Amino acid sequence: MKTKENQNIEWKKNWKDEYLKWICGFANAQGGTLYIGKDDNGNIVGLTNAPKLLKDIPNKIKNILGIIVDVNLCTENNLDYLKIIVEPYPYPISYKG
Repeated sequence: MKTKENQNIEWKKNWKDEYLKWICGFANAQGGTLYIGKDDNGNIVGLTNAPKLLKDIPNKIKNILGIIVDVNLCTENNLDYLKIIVEPYPYPISYKG
């Protein structure tokens, strides 16, 4: 069964720092999962820079939002993508103030 995008799942083809807003929103709501390397239909398009992103994204999240999230490298059909799991936080998380 294929999952659908909803308020707890978001698919993005490439990483952009503006997605820190989504992560902040998930942390302030019920949590959620952000997939990087999937198109709007949830199909894997892959990432060429997945290992670098695997290192950079958790650092950006920690430095800008002050939270820790799970960032996992996944591979399917020889295509890499990232799965960012954001748990809900008990206190408000701020994105750049």
